[in-house]
Amino acid sequence: MVEVFKTNVRYADDAIKLITELHRLFDHYHANFDLSDCDRILRVQCVHHTIDADAIIALIQQRGFHAEVLEDIVIHENS
Repeated sequence: MVEVFKTNVRYADDAIKLITELHRLFDHYHANFDLSDCDRILRVQCVHHTIDADAIIALIQQRGFHAEVLEDIVIHENS
C-alpha cells in the first residue's frame, strides 16, 4: 500500500527530521519526500500493514507542518 500526502515542508533538513521520526515510530513504513514537487509530496509505503494516515498527519502537525492525503484521481478513457 502507498499513501501520498501533500505537505508544506520546504527544507531538506525538516524533511530528514520528519522521515527519521516516522521511521522510528512506524518501523514498518518506508517514507520519502519529493520537495521538488509543487505539492512537496510525502510518500509512505507499507507492504504488510495498512497506513495510518491520521497518525502521520497528526505527527506532522505536531511538528508545525501541514499535511493532507492527496486523493487518487482515476481517469477513464472512453473506448
